[in-house]
Amino acid sequence: MSTLTKTLSGFAFLAAALSAFAHPITQDEREHLVAHLQMTQSWITDEVSPLSTAQLNYRPAPDRWTVAEVVQHLVVAEPNYWKLLQNSLKQPPKKLDKAATDADVLWYGIDRTQHEKTSPDQNPKDQHIDAAQAFKSYLTMHAQLLEMARSTTEDLRSHAVPEWGVDAYQCLLEISTHEQRHILQIREIKASPGFPKK
Repeated sequence: MSTLTKTLSGFAFLAAALSAFAHPITQDEREHLVAHLQMTQSWITDEVSPLSTAQLNYRPAPDRWTVAEVVQHLVVAEPNYWKLLQNSLKQPPKKLDKAATDADVLWYGIDRTQHEKTSPDQNPKDQHIDAAQAFKSYLTMHAQLLEMARSTTEDLRSHAVPEWGVDAYQCLLEISTHEQRHILQIREIKASPGFPKK
């Protein structure tokens, strides 16, 4: 057997060995991801699409965002999160020493008792925002997330996203729970006493 043949055989064996340890996303995991992403898209559409210009740009307090700014934040932040997810899938499989649970990720979308400070590059406050265009951009990006959840065959659980302390499956889910947090923020704005009636 030639050296080249041995080398190719070695690569083939390695590829087979790696594939034996790969576990593509399960049907249950896929359904959970798709359901959550469909939920957040539906909710934000219901919350934002009927609003007038005055409602979109209403600021409850000087240090608070408008609804338009919340949507713009998603438009600015989510491409960064998508890049983080894609980069994790390019890395060799890795397990985190201390990883979040799926419940932790889901709870992040619900618990607004802790307000995190947004990084300056993702803070939309006081920007001129075309709310209709921002919402259109959000829907385009969200469709990309949904397509991945519906079609990916990657072993998402084996890839770590150390920046968030999660695996790639949880990263995709957390992008949706991040939206959920901001949907709750939009509801808080709309519940403000001075929110315009139309």
